[in-house]
Amino acid sequence: MGSDTPGHPELHKNGEMIMQRRELLIGLTVLSALTLAGCGDKKTETEIKLGTLSGPHAEVAEVAAKVAAAKGLKIKIVEFSDYGHVNEALAAKDIDVNAFQHVPYLKKAIAQKGYPFTPLGKTVLFPLGVYSLKIHSINEIADGMLVTVPADPANLGRALQLLERNGLITLRAGTGVHATTHDIIANPKHLEFREVDSAYLGRSLPDVGFAVINGSWAVKSNLSPAKDAFILEDGKYAFSNVLVVRTEDKDKAVFKTLQAAFQSPEVKQFVLDKFKGSVVPAF
Repeated sequence: MGSDTPGHPELHKNGEMIMQRRELLIGLTVLSALTLAGCGDKKTETEIKLGTLSGPHAEVAEVAAKVAAAKGLKIKIVEFSDYGHVNEALAAKDIDVNAFQHVPYLKKAIAQKGYPFTPLGKTVLFPLGVYSLKIHSINEIADGMLVTVPADPANLGRALQLLERNGLITLRAGTGVHATTHDIIANPKHLEFREVDSAYLGRSLPDVGFAVINGSWAVKSNLSPAKDAFILEDGKYAFSNVLVVRTEDKDKAVFKTLQAAFQSPEVKQFVLDKFKGSVVPAF
């Protein structure tokens, strides 16, 4: 009978120990909850993959990545050696954004392949130039010279427009950036045109009279647009490169951070110091 008496001293002792354990468990639970809450308050780092071309494009992206890292955005740079693969990777969601193309090139790619892409802010300009190992001025261009021009549609039209502005050819009215060699209606120097993949334009120089080369590929070919081009695209006509994302992602905050990084004073100063006019800020 006495074994279940409430006043039994051993039961009091055991009861106190149970209560202390419960209080300890409750205390630990509350502490854990507060600790987890504190961790939740800590800003987590976001990571995106940015596709670009190796060389100057990638160098600019690396500086932008450092600026973005200070804002909590980690950028993994994925380098490509061919123009065509960068948009394919974005469409396949292998990357989240790319930085290598101007808007006319993008529009042509969208028209051809139906990419659901949207351009964001401007980054840099790669001026198109005319280069030669045989001549040093437009006045030295001989009759019938062989000329290499970019094979990709957007830069082909851009190259032909540059030659037209300098009086070497006349294009059919209204063709603009979409012009092809078939749109040449006057060619007083009887120039012979050959379309070449942009990556090989620099290598074509020993075999041709002159070549029209995009700034990024000129730099890769150890040419300086500011020093070596005897005709250089004016900033008024040069096409700015832009950041490009899938349309479904265009309003994401991470891309606002990315754009701010590409348009930062740090990137601008790097471009001016590093490339000395061969690549110029577009913002």
